[in-house]
Amino acid sequence: MPRQTGTGSVSAAVPAALAGERLDRVVAMVTGVSRSEAAELVSGGAVEVDGRPVTTRSHRMAEGAVIGIDLPAPRADAGVAADPDVVVPVVYEDPDLVVVDKPAGLVVHPGAGQQAGTLVHGLLARYPELAEVGQPDRPGIVHRLDKGTSGLMLVARSPRAYDALVAMLAAREISRRYWALVWGRVEASSGEVDAPVGRSLRQRTRMAVTMRGRPALTRYEVRQHYTRPAALTELACTLATGRTHQIRVHMASIGHPVVGDARYGGSRSTLPLARPALHAGHLALAHPVTGEPLSFDAPLPADLARLRDQLL
Repeated sequence: MPRQTGTGSVSAAVPAALAGERLDRVVAMVTGVSRSEAAELVSGGAVEVDGRPVTTRSHRMAEGAVIGIDLPAPRADAGVAADPDVVVPVVYEDPDLVVVDKPAGLVVHPGAGQQAGTLVHGLLARYPELAEVGQPDRPGIVHRLDKGTSGLMLVARSPRAYDALVAMLAAREISRRYWALVWGRVEASSGEVDAPVGRSLRQRTRMAVTMRGRPALTRYEVRQHYTRPAALTELACTLATGRTHQIRVHMASIGHPVVGDARYGGSRSTLPLARPALHAGHLALAHPVTGEPLSFDAPLPADLARLRDQLL
C-alpha cells in the first residue's frame, strides 16, 4: 500500500499482482492520476525506483521494488496564476472571443508534466476575466493543439462564448484546416481517412486507429509533391472531428507519417525536424455570440517555411 512520505510525495512497494507491469501504469494506480498524467510524471523525472530516478515509461516493475513519486504540490485553489512572461501572439480579440497563433513548443494548459509557462498562464495575464470562463485549470480553452503543433486556436473570453463554442465544435460547425508535410507520395489528389482513434492498447501514451476508439474523420488534399531530398507530399488536412493526435495518427495509418513526428514514425535523418511538420493555418466559423462570419489564416512559421524552401 502507498504511504505519504512528505508534502506531495508517495512511496509504495510493488505487490506481486503488479509485477511485470509498466512503470506508468503502476504510478497511475498508486496515485489515482490518469495514465497520461502518470506518463508525464515519469518522463518529467518525478519518479524513483529503489531510490534511483527512472524516466522510461515502459520500465517493467519487479515485485517488492520501492517506487517513490514526487507529486506536484496542491494549490490553494484550482485556478491558474497569470504569467506576463508568456508571450501570446493574438490574431483577433473582442469581448467574447480571442484567436491566437500558438507557437510550436508552447503547451496549452497545465498538466502533470508542466505546471507553469503555458499558453493559459499568458492568456490570464492579458485577459484576467478568463479565470471565470470554462474549467478552472484550463480557463477559456475549448480545443487544443499539441505542444509541437503551431497555429490558430480559439479561446472563449466570456461564459456565453464558451458554451456556444463547445456546442459548435460538437456539431462540427467550425472549419479547421492544417498544413502538413508527410513522407511518401500520396497518389490520390484528395481523399479521407475515416477510422476510429483511441488509446493504444500497447502504449497508453500513444493514440492509434482502434475499433475501441471514437469516430474520427480527416479529409486531405494534395497541394504539392516533392522528390528531393526524398519523396514527400504537402497536404491540406481538414478535421471533421477533433481527436487527440488525429491527423498524425491517420496519416501514419495509411503509410504517410508526418515529417518530424517521432511518436508516429515520422522522424528520419533524411529531413530532420524537431517537431511534427503540422500547422493549423485556417479557421472559419460564425461568431459564437453575434453570428458574424469569421475567417482567419496564419502563415507558416519560420521553421516550416525554411523546411519547405529546401524541397524540390
